[in-house]
Amino acid sequence: MLRRCFAIDRDKPTSYLTDMAIRPIFETPDPVLRQISKPVEVFDDALKALIADMFETMYHAPGIGLAAVQVGEPIRLLVMDLQEPEDPEDEKSPPVKEPRVFINPEIVWHSEMEIPYTEGCLSVPDQYAEVMRPEKIRAKWQDADGKGYEEDMDGLLAVCLQHEMDHLEGVLFIDHLSRLKREMVLKKLAKVRKERGLKAA
Repeated sequence: MLRRCFAIDRDKPTSYLTDMAIRPIFETPDPVLRQISKPVEVFDDALKALIADMFETMYHAPGIGLAAVQVGEPIRLLVMDLQEPEDPEDEKSPPVKEPRVFINPEIVWHSEMEIPYTEGCLSVPDQYAEVMRPEKIRAKWQDADGKGYEEDMDGLLAVCLQHEMDHLEGVLFIDHLSRLKREMVLKKLAKVRKERGLKAA
């Protein structure tokens, strides 16, 4: 899935978002996705280049969030852009891009109340299921330059961050489902892949 970072000024072009490449996204059941991601310790140009590639890959997919491990880099790095409509009351309102970078994110508090949200994932393509997650969270993280932030979140932003942070622990949204529902999702995925293979042949 899973799509705002204070590190990025929306009114100014960001240098590391000007030279980007689309990377392949690993899909379940690839063991790459089950790795535990390591903390980011060096904030350099190579990291910024990876961030740029991840945004390009996420937008191309398209998606609203992407973890580095999904493109084969098991480090604690996420990019998100909810791309919510400029006017929520207008169905034709264009989406507003608000890219956010989360490095070494942590959830320092979450509400007891949980809410259901229908989730999907670029690593489990075209499959969706309802997942229960805390309604509100408080998170802290670093940006591409290592600067720290802390923020209270709710709604889709909170759901999306929790979903992407699961990837850092080698967890997919389907792992939150019952065994029966998870098997149903995987069967549907297998069927879609088979149909795509037949069309490509």
